[in-house]
Amino acid sequence: MTPAATAPSAAPLLDVRGLGMRFSVKGGPFDRLLGRPRREVAAVDGVDLSVAAGETLGLIGESGCGKSTLARAILRLHEPTVGKVTFDGTDVTALGRDELTALRRRMQIVFQDPYASLNPRKSVEQIIALPLRVHGLAKGRAARDRVVETMEAVGLRSAWLSRYPHQFSGGQRQRIGIARALVLNPDFVVCDEPVSALDVSVQAQIIDLLAKLKRELGLTYLFISHDLAVIGHVSDRLAVMYLGSVVETGPTRAVLARPRHPYTQALLSAVPRVEGGGAARIRLAGDLPSPLDPPSGCRFHTRCPLAMPRCKTERPVLRPLGDGTSAACHLTETA
Repeated sequence: MTPAATAPSAAPLLDVRGLGMRFSVKGGPFDRLLGRPRREVAAVDGVDLSVAAGETLGLIGESGCGKSTLARAILRLHEPTVGKVTFDGTDVTALGRDELTALRRRMQIVFQDPYASLNPRKSVEQIIALPLRVHGLAKGRAARDRVVETMEAVGLRSAWLSRYPHQFSGGQRQRIGIARALVLNPDFVVCDEPVSALDVSVQAQIIDLLAKLKRELGLTYLFISHDLAVIGHVSDRLAVMYLGSVVETGPTRAVLARPRHPYTQALLSAVPRVEGGGAARIRLAGDLPSPLDPPSGCRFHTRCPLAMPRCKTERPVLRPLGDGTSAACHLTETA
């Protein structure tokens, strides 16, 4: 496989500005009886982020914070409600169907569940060759040769072409999913928690494989995870999400060494460690608010141990802090 061609540019490969994704939620029988309007869930709310060519941006946060929804909105697998996504100078949110299909040759995704993301009625060859057929790039012997080349690149044997997903382990199935994403030779790949459903030993193999493919093919990753150890190992920069919004960004080492947002500090504090080692653990009060009725002001203020009266009424914005990091917290203005 040959490295993906990327033109050198100072502009980021992917740039997201003010991206929002809202879902309409049906009410219960009494709501319909009383004529109450449908409610909306702001799964993603005003997200700004960028990814440079050849970089891995790690996206982390609690389950349900909107990480996967954000990734799908970037690829327009979900249609964004508001905002703009620019990929290599092209406004993705403004593309028509045919233009978007053509661009998706350069933007692919590896899904979280290696069991549910593969069609059990299709052979490995059919699964990996499908993108080639959809985009009209190859068929017959040429398609098979490309599939074999891609399988070998991800550590699968060409003798397994006629096998079906149920004949493989979880790690092997995820390799099939990675091969399907790479068969088009894309520039940008979303890795949506690609190792969370795998055993720990297999996780390490898949992480090493993704790192190897990045080096060899010149790939750019958006890597989603809720595991700080995984994110710290694979990512160049880090973005932390809470309740649909990005609250902190920066170089991974800088954010992990000196988190500036209280939520990031709490995440790091929750990592298991030897009893008695390190700083005192931060224990968040209260439950995660419902996205149907998010708090006013800073969305984290209901659980933040450092919340001020201002946090309840005024929503903070991401502010650069001078060391390559940014945080959406009023405390950083006086730090």
